[in-house]
Amino acid sequence: MALTERDVLDFVKEQDVKFVRLAFCDIFGVQKNISIMPHQLEKAFSHGISFDASAVRGFLGVDKSDLFLRPAPETMCILPWRSQNGLVIRLMCNIFNPDGTPFDGSCRYLLAKARERAAAMGYTCNIGAECEFYLFPLDNAGRPTSEPLDEGGYFDVFPLDKGENVRREICLTLEQMGINPERSHHEQGPGQNEIDFRYDDVLTTADNLITFRWAVATIAQSNGLYASFEPKPIEGRSGNGLHVNISMVKDGKNIFDDSLTEGRLCDEAEHFIAGLLNRVREICAFTNPKEQSYKRLGVCEAPRYVTWSRGNRSQLIRIPYASKESKRIELRSPDCACNPYLAFALILNAGLDGIENAETLPKESMENAYDKPLSDYQALPSTLKEAKELAGSSKFVVRVLGEKAVADYLGVR
Repeated sequence: MALTERDVLDFVKEQDVKFVRLAFCDIFGVQKNISIMPHQLEKAFSHGISFDASAVRGFLGVDKSDLFLRPAPETMCILPWRSQNGLVIRLMCNIFNPDGTPFDGSCRYLLAKARERAAAMGYTCNIGAECEFYLFPLDNAGRPTSEPLDEGGYFDVFPLDKGENVRREICLTLEQMGINPERSHHEQGPGQNEIDFRYDDVLTTADNLITFRWAVATIAQSNGLYASFEPKPIEGRSGNGLHVNISMVKDGKNIFDDSLTEGRLCDEAEHFIAGLLNRVREICAFTNPKEQSYKRLGVCEAPRYVTWSRGNRSQLIRIPYASKESKRIELRSPDCACNPYLAFALILNAGLDGIENAETLPKESMENAYDKPLSDYQALPSTLKEAKELAGSSKFVVRVLGEKAVADYLGVR
């Protein structure tokens, strides 16, 4: 059951919380925050805490720069690494204009609107994220070195895998923060790791992913390490992907559960996948936001072509073989540098458009897309410049995110 404002206020009083961190993200997915004293929390819930929006990239100009943070009580978590001087909690915030209306440049608000659209169509979207990162030792001055922590590979164990203790500490920290890690292991690259946490409602997962990146970076640094979520931190080695697992529930049934339709996808599932395939090139600037993102695509098990398949990891969208309750589709192109709120809002809206328009799913690709060029299929953008041009000319992207957010995002990066 989600926490209420009263629950949070009671917790703060009963647990003698010393500081409250109010957090949000700019349009590029960079977490920001302000600390308030506990006695200010009730005011934050009722009226909001003002801040200078002109100082946040992509928000407002100096001529009218006041915005207000109102914490979402269901997002409360303890910061375990700050508990030695009294409890510190963090709440993700919604952002409002002075007149009380939602600020339409808030990435969390844009994802909430996508969730509302899905609900109006009768769907609940759940997302699970598989997040990869590299670990690099810090030098004596606290700067990241260029040599990875180890030379381990996929699923290796100590002594080849030198990150297992750090991963364990990260997982335990996440549990204390209310996030449920499910799997962790060494990935293919040297010093590369993966931790997957349990799927949840699309907005909760975006909040959790922001929290996850923060926790990983914090625990890594406390162990003398730097955690890199960059798409391609080491030339010629595996990149850091963010595999996005999506399920859509309507009337208590998951539309991707093909056991209900004798092994074939239902019409709604086909339309959702078609909608995503038809718009995926237009949203790459948001799911793959850096120049090095495009060095990752097409190599080391990252997709290159706009294709789908069952089980085949070389495809852009695959349907993993899974138990009934775990049926889903997996989008394999995004990387960990993305703003998850914007990325998920675009992914969800693309699929919903596909359902609304009854879009036709192309044929399934059975080939190994890493072995040879697939001339029958479109390719994802090969550069960030190409991705930005596609996004900038996309009526779909502007409709979902708004002209100002798109212009700010594409113009600043």
